[in-house]
Amino acid sequence: MSATQIDIDDEALAEAMRLSGARTKKEMVNLALREYVERERRSEANLRHFRAAQEWDEESFWRLHAAEKGTA
Repeated sequence: MSATQIDIDDEALAEAMRLSGARTKKEMVNLALREYVERERRSEANLRHFRAAQEWDEESFWRLHAAEKGTA
């Protein structure tokens, strides 16, 4: 882990620590970073699913369904 010196909004940090239960500034910053990364990953996954859904059509679904069941 690297050491970094940054200026942080003290009021926002205190409120975040209160809400999260984080005991130290370091714990809070690391928690916030991990949550940000997870939120962005979920957002990217949602976008991929949305784009895939835009290409979906019911007729193709039923053809694929029938083929998988062996009734096509």
